[in-house]
Amino acid sequence: MPASDAATPVVSAFYDRFPYPGDPLQDGPPPGYNWRWCVDSAWAAATGCLPPRAGSGPRRWRILDAGCGTGVSTDYLCHLNPGSAVLAVDISAGALEVARQRTRRSGAAAQVEELRIEQRSLLDLAGEGPFDYINSVGVLHHLREPEQGLGALAGLLRPGGLVHLFLYADGGRWEIHRTQRALALLGAGTDEAGLHLGRQLLAQLPETNRLRRHHEQRWALDTAADANFADMYLHPQETSYNIERLLAFVATAGLEFAGFSNPEVWSPARLLQGELLERAQDLSPRQQWSLVEELDPDISHFEFFLSKGPVSVADWSADAALLAARGEVNRCLWGWPSTSLMGPDLQPLSLSQESFELMRALEQAPNLSIGQLPLGWPAATRAAVARQLLEQRLLLPVL
Repeated sequence: MPASDAATPVVSAFYDRFPYPGDPLQDGPPPGYNWRWCVDSAWAAATGCLPPRAGSGPRRWRILDAGCGTGVSTDYLCHLNPGSAVLAVDISAGALEVARQRTRRSGAAAQVEELRIEQRSLLDLAGEGPFDYINSVGVLHHLREPEQGLGALAGLLRPGGLVHLFLYADGGRWEIHRTQRALALLGAGTDEAGLHLGRQLLAQLPETNRLRRHHEQRWALDTAADANFADMYLHPQETSYNIERLLAFVATAGLEFAGFSNPEVWSPARLLQGELLERAQDLSPRQQWSLVEELDPDISHFEFFLSKGPVSVADWSADAALLAARGEVNRCLWGWPSTSLMGPDLQPLSLSQESFELMRALEQAPNLSIGQLPLGWPAATRAAVARQLLEQRLLLPVL
């Protein structure tokens, strides 16, 4: 293991004891979806469009799952990106054994061109890549030197490729950090005894205590599994960020910030209205994010895309541009084909008959532009329906 990765044995041993995440194994495909693990959907969210397919089959992406843990993300990456090549790595042998069981039982390997699950540090992947898409959720903030980890991922990414990261945020982890420090003072350690003491502490604090209330109201369900509780309160090494430090961190690797993967969280309109909202909307995007960060202390993490090279975001504001594009139906939908379905963020949607008909037409004539689809509608109607589907992220335009 590289000298720069000196903390790896400590973290690896922790996850051998508590393989994370603690999601149960099951036979068959994983339940539901997370569009951030469907590269088509993630690509369209970051760039506003999809590249053309190289043939009639699915796009064949080269994907790295950097820090796959027990394989929850790997399982989804395989099932949501059929025909792709997936490399999943982690430093914990215990977590990887669960990942192999999970993907074996789900049939993940049969969905992709190649699936490799290997015990390797993301700092030691020379010769791999370049990758189109790198997924690294909840990993870099556990490295001794997160900047080195981000630099390693940047070196594995192809020009124009995307990274999806999830990192801890200072504000929403205030109570967690205090609980972690309290357990360290009590000598709780990072083993089963520490787990017992941690659960005992949060059960014995007075009911009115802020740390106990925060845990019970916000995190009790998420930490029901012992591995999840240990990861939150007992982890031997972690870093968290605020907006300014996060963007400075991104800059160390020469990558471009390509947007949050939960952009609705970072909109001032979620929190403000009237004159206050008008003032907020006059701020730069970076200032708006800082404002939201200050106003919402429950934000516990950042999830976002980075690109290798500037992102050119497609502009669909003109009807003519939208009608000239081809389109695909987002595959991260529950209940399609139907007029009642769940959208990409599992939000319930009721489609108009026109929306339903346009989406069906997209599937039946994938080589036609939106303006050429045999719908018999005037251009203005066609553009209005397509734009609504675009805003709902049900329609993914193809350049």
